[in-house]
Amino acid sequence: MGDSMNNNPFTAEEIAALRQLLEVEAVRKVRQNYSTYLDTLQIDDLADLYTDNALCEFGPYGEWRGRETIRENYRGVMSGDGAALFNSMHHNTNHCVELVSATRATGRSYLIDVVTTAEKTAQPVLWYGIYDEEYEKVGDKWLIDRCSLQFLWPERHLSAGFANSFSHATA
Repeated sequence: MGDSMNNNPFTAEEIAALRQLLEVEAVRKVRQNYSTYLDTLQIDDLADLYTDNALCEFGPYGEWRGRETIRENYRGVMSGDGAALFNSMHHNTNHCVELVSATRATGRSYLIDVVTTAEKTAQPVLWYGIYDEEYEKVGDKWLIDRCSLQFLWPERHLSAGFANSFSHATA
């Protein structure tokens, strides 16, 4: 007795839903690559995840506009005493992505930023935060067009309208 689902072709609606899931996963991969590139100091690869005119709103770290400014600012933040592979780790969870159009998407993910060089008995958490992002598909590649990091702990740095800045997709 075989599985009857294997004998039925996908409907047009199922194919459309699968294509949408592939796009959502491509957007999520951008966020995953962001953390890997940041934590391993691959600053050029990190900057290449952004559109040419991207905007980063990073609370106490300021507002950065444009890929080249983003590249240089990450170089500055990730140099000096903090310049070691996996000196901190940016754990992203609960990434919710909504496709707005064929070339636009929004995303929200939680951040747990930990210092890996803390003493065993020390508090390793550097920040708890939430990334609100807008993505743009350029050619066949999803890029970050706007990244707004809301800092929740140990200091609060929230953008105006933060609570209402992300809408969830409905099934």
